[in-house]
Amino acid sequence: MIQTVETATLGGGCFWCLEAVFLSVEGVSAVESGYAGGQTQRPTYEQVCDGDTGHAEVVKVEFDPSTISYREILDIFFAIHDPTQLNRQGNDVGTQYRSVIFTHSETQRETALQAIREVAAEGIYDGQIVTHAVPLDGNYWPAEAYHQNYFAQHPNQGYCSVVVAPKVAKFRQKFAHRVKAS
Repeated sequence: MIQTVETATLGGGCFWCLEAVFLSVEGVSAVESGYAGGQTQRPTYEQVCDGDTGHAEVVKVEFDPSTISYREILDIFFAIHDPTQLNRQGNDVGTQYRSVIFTHSETQRETALQAIREVAAEGIYDGQIVTHAVPLDGNYWPAEAYHQNYFAQHPNQGYCSVVVAPKVAKFRQKFAHRVKAS
């Protein structure tokens, strides 16, 4: 049996948070932290943090659509970050922390736009949804090796324990049926 793999590329603040959550999602086979949406070729973390590259911190999520749908991936995405904060997530401020869905096809784009409309209509958030859905233009770059699987390697690091761990816990509580079996 041939397994189909689809890719979702998502930006919702620091990539460590998104990566830690999506690594524990049933049906997800790989997650890579990276940079997308900017004009700089092969950017470094320092360049992206300076805010001049146009890139957002993102995760590239590879998943089996027969196990979890793209829409379910987006539902998790919207639950683990605040899509009303323009160019920030909490204390992380700058366009590199924007809420963005980089789509890989027209079908993904339509699904993303529908998800944004539905999240806005649900009224869960006080503010306006600022998440953009834009085609991934091929300008995606993997983050440096030390950023990959960061939370698992540094669970007691300050940012990880204060910011990342609560997002992972929120996912595990809200989407218990989607947590990978250990």
